[in-house]
Parts: sequence; C-alpha cells; structure tokens
Amino acid sequence: MSDETTATVLAVDDEPDLAELYRVYLDSAYDVRIATGGEAAMAEMDDSVDVVLLDRRMPDMSGHEVLSAMREAGYDARVAMLTAVEPDVDIVDMPFDDYKTKPVTKEDLLTLVEVLLHRAEYDEHSQEFFALASKKAALEAAGTTGTDEYEELVERMESVRDRVDDTLDHLSARDAFVEVPGNVP
Repeated sequence: MSDETTATVLAVDDEPDLAELYRVYLDSAYDVRIATGGEAAMAEMDDSVDVVLLDRRMPDMSGHEVLSAMREAGYDARVAMLTAVEPDVDIVDMPFDDYKTKPVTKEDLLTLVEVLLHRAEYDEHSQEFFALASKKAALEAAGTTGTDEYEELVERMESVRDRVDDTLDHLSARDAFVEVPGNVP
C-alpha cells in the first residue's frame, strides 16, 4: 500500500447495524467495505483489501471458516477477529493478527486498523510475533493461561522472538558497513 492510496478495510459482521456502524467509524480515514456474512465477505475480498475486521460467530460461515478461506485463496490482509466470543485456546492456531472483544469504541477501531496497517510493513517474522503476542494477551485477559496450548504459544513466541532478534542483529551489522550516499548535485 503506498502513501497516496487510502487503505481498504473490510468489516464483516452478521449484524447489519453493527457492520454499518464500523463503516461510519472508519469512513473518514479508510475505504470501507462491509459484508454481513461469510459468503458476502468472500465476494467483497480481493487483493486491494488491507485489513479485515471479522466477526467470529456468524450463521452461514463462521469467522474461522472465512479466515481459512481467505488464507487458502492467498489473501494476506491483516485480520482482526472482532467478536463477542471470549477467546479460548482454539485461537492459538488461527491465522489472524489481532483479537478484540466487542463492544469497541470508534477510537478502539481506528487504533486497531492503524496498528494492523503499521504491522503490515514489518517482515514476516515480526508480523508472526505480533500475532502471537495478541493471542497471548487475549488468552491472559480471558484467564486461559494454565493450558498446554498456552504454554506452546509462549514457546512459539520465544522462538519467533529469537528469529526476529537474529534478523535485527544481522541488519544492524550489515547496515553498519553500508555507505550512506550524500546529496549528489
């Protein structure tokens, strides 16, 4: 996404009034599409969508099914589960980037989209680290920490953190030897 283009957000919620409210919240800053079900979401989805706000519990396709379909179709938009469902260990292996429990304010939504767009600029390992950290925070907020899945999540986070640190160390060492060109007349 370049600076001169407006980011596209797809808000998916089976409650039409809520989907429309998300549009109202975000419309001044982003190109917003709404869908009121999983099949409609897939019809609205294309490579220009930067962020998806996805309800987890919908009648035709669950948010998890929509997310799986999006990933299988090769879409790499940042995805936030925006749902009334309290997180449980089943979220650990879902390929989303953030998890927010409803209700959310306009400020919450604007901040969430801004954070996800910023994360999209990071490398794959950093994006994975932030997604895992979001899942860890969601599970901790729900009090679901004494499980094998939670422990595995923490271990995955440490492994990814090591890869991110290695990448940063490598880049820092390489950049120390890169000559920065001056202004050439």
